[in-house]
Amino acid sequence: MDLNVWILSLITWMPFVGALLIMFTARHRPRAVRLIAAVATGISLLLSLVAYARFDGDVDAARFQFYQKVALVPPLGISYEVGADGIGLVLVLLTAIIIFAGVFASWTVETRSQEFYALLLVLVTGVFGVFVSLDLFVFFLFYELAVLPMYLLIGIWGSSAQIRPRGLFGWAMRETGVGSKEYAAMKLTLYLLLGSAFILVGILALYMAAGGASFSFLEMEGVAFDPVLQRWVFLLFYVGFGILAGIWPLHTWSPDGHASAPTAVSMLHAGVLMKLGAYGVVRLGMGLLPEGTHDWVPLVGTIATINIVYGALSAMAQTDLKYVIAYSSVSHMGIVLLGAATLTEAGLNGSVFQMFAHGIMTGLFFALVGLVYEKAHSREIFRMGGFGRMMPGIATAFTIGGLSSLGLPATAGFVAEFLTFLGAWRSAHSWWLFPAVAGTFLTAIYVLRVVKQIFWGAVPAGGEFHDLPDARGPEWVALVLLIFVIVLFGVAPGIALGPIDTATVPLLARLGALP
Repeated sequence: MDLNVWILSLITWMPFVGALLIMFTARHRPRAVRLIAAVATGISLLLSLVAYARFDGDVDAARFQFYQKVALVPPLGISYEVGADGIGLVLVLLTAIIIFAGVFASWTVETRSQEFYALLLVLVTGVFGVFVSLDLFVFFLFYELAVLPMYLLIGIWGSSAQIRPRGLFGWAMRETGVGSKEYAAMKLTLYLLLGSAFILVGILALYMAAGGASFSFLEMEGVAFDPVLQRWVFLLFYVGFGILAGIWPLHTWSPDGHASAPTAVSMLHAGVLMKLGAYGVVRLGMGLLPEGTHDWVPLVGTIATINIVYGALSAMAQTDLKYVIAYSSVSHMGIVLLGAATLTEAGLNGSVFQMFAHGIMTGLFFALVGLVYEKAHSREIFRMGGFGRMMPGIATAFTIGGLSSLGLPATAGFVAEFLTFLGAWRSAHSWWLFPAVAGTFLTAIYVLRVVKQIFWGAVPAGGEFHDLPDARGPEWVALVLLIFVIVLFGVAPGIALGPIDTATVPLLARLGALP
């Protein structure tokens, strides 16, 4: 067996094999469930590292490597066609890291752990599939596989808001279930299904316009679609994928989903699933519709700046720790889409790097929030204080994540934001830079406030928290791994930027955006 041909399929389907093993061999054996999940995701992570090491960074024409194609429905032109360029490969590595860490961050899940881990592994199979699929029909199937298990994972294992609504609309919000896990699961599912409808219409429109012979992305790249078709299909893709990416004002499902999801699901939700949306805009929207891209990037970039500032201001107003991180993700996803909208090499590289950096950082944040809640049984920021003395390991990890979030040099977040801002300044809409930088300043305010209040500030008068335990055992695996990646890619960003550049330069050339 040629590993280069099969490696992407092995990465993608290994979690699914793990899910089957869990369901059929590990019933009522919680330890076996966890070990199978750890081994399955560990194999995917190891193979992702092997693929990363084998990636040929000198390839110009044949951008997609580890290519494999198997006909599924020849009369309709549907094939199992996979391959990875630099963008897809970096996001496959991100997914492998997050799910491996998520398994250990959820080590203490006891309620129906068999079904929990099985659904988690099925979900991540869909995520891997999206990042490697080159057939748009199969791409869409994997996309649905990645988002639908969220309904069960949040509805069954999630948690309802700890801080109940007050004020004029408090009664109405309580009566309608706002803040409950059931409400969050339903809202998330309806929003994402709405986005899926836009995406499916766009894919079918391109398929028919290309002659109805193949769903292959590579073949559609060679088709010069009508400019009018490009304009409205790009808008369909932007709205459809943008809902998952959390674009304003279609983002409101995201904070509720983040806050109600269990730890590993929050890590995947913010760390990986939101990146599916941004990846779809870049891969399908920009990759297949160059004229549509030029028509709509002013809108994409402007909404991205709103995301950055609005998300940061909303995060500042929260008193629930999970909602702070949730709105922070909305803000940081604005940086991702801003970088893509600049149509510059620095900006697009920064956009993809931000997908990776934010994925790791927010995965760390939600792992830590889960640990804090498990030990203190509270997420209310101003009830907590002085935790750094009781749990110094968790406090240190949260501080490092916060410093990456606000863009401290030597962290991955700094590299991503610097490249994106550089691209914004060089773009045709240089004014985008100013709200983007303002958002970064606001990020520093709310991150440092939260870190000081919960971990390094004084213990509140009449404090109710005493002798809280630090992270222990398997919990350290997730924290150490994610911190290591944040620092490694901050100190040596070329590890990611090399492969990314091999994909972004041809894309910009196709868009006619290279100098």
